[in-house]
Amino acid sequence: MPKAKSSTSATDAAPVSYEAALQELESLVAGMESGQLPLAQLLSGYERGAELLAYCRAQLDAVEQQIKVLDNGALKPWTPT
Repeated sequence: MPKAKSSTSATDAAPVSYEAALQELESLVAGMESGQLPLAQLLSGYERGAELLAYCRAQLDAVEQQIKVLDNGALKPWTPT
């Protein structure tokens, strides 16, 4: 049986920034770790968390590609100053 699509809410929309996605992901994890959420909310939280994680990884990959371009194609190791 196909899953019914739920209506898209503001929290289901694409994050406005990496920082916003990370903050929402941290909030989801804290709620899930509290052990106070019903199973249905745990599942939807897990799905949203997977979406946010994919978004964050894509953002980090894009930044890494930009750094490679700035460093003439070679990603150099970061050394703290």
